[in-house]
Amino acid sequence: MGVGVGVGVGVGMGVGMATGRAALDPRRNPAHLRGMAGEIEHGIEWRTADAPVPYPYALAEMEARAAAIRDEGARELLWLLEHPPLYTAGTSASADELLAPERFPVFPTGRGGRYTYHGPGQRVGYVLLDLDQRGRDVRLFVHALETWVIEALASLGVAAHTAEGRVGIWVDTDAGEAKIGAIGVRVRRWVTMHGFSLNVAPDLGHFDGIVPCGLPEFSVTSLAALGRPATMAALDEALALALPAFLGRLCRNAEKA
Repeated sequence: MGVGVGVGVGVGMGVGMATGRAALDPRRNPAHLRGMAGEIEHGIEWRTADAPVPYPYALAEMEARAAAIRDEGARELLWLLEHPPLYTAGTSASADELLAPERFPVFPTGRGGRYTYHGPGQRVGYVLLDLDQRGRDVRLFVHALETWVIEALASLGVAAHTAEGRVGIWVDTDAGEAKIGAIGVRVRRWVTMHGFSLNVAPDLGHFDGIVPCGLPEFSVTSLAALGRPATMAALDEALALALPAFLGRLCRNAEKA
């Protein structure tokens, strides 16, 4: 399946602390609080952010919401946002794959996988679903998540695929396969966290500070670099259109459980 998955039970790690010279303070950017009112889609809160959201704030919000879903019956959440430039280290990250540790803040995170970059021009989707109600099958959830992103890309005119043994969402280019999206999830008490990132029009040079997902032999691309420019709103609409099929795959699994 080619994806990093972290499965945890009980109390988790809390808010990741940044390393590096430019550590982010969530209190410095109140603008990220705008544009975050959620709508209800298929019984799930669908939330978008108009401004880049500091990673510590997003992680704290995600941790709190996951706990509320499990303990208080809070709504599940699909949260679409961008981050300021930063690197995250998954549970399988190797220090020698962080090539420029002082370039951007570096946050350890409880998701599976290795180093990834997040920044403006990249859509990040945090997916908080209750697998206790949708079938306790983490592999099926990850496959459904990959398929959701691939179907959204198809509606934007981009043919994407997964690759056996390789993390991420891939496209074919004249120079060979290139990675356009990353998948990394964590499951705690059967509530999913983290999710996917998709390169719309980020500065691809920012990926040079890491070995993305531990795959130095493959390049990274974006919708813009492929000659398929799209707005975040257009991508969000494509994801919304593909949402019922994504949820339907999980519902079929829940019926079998």
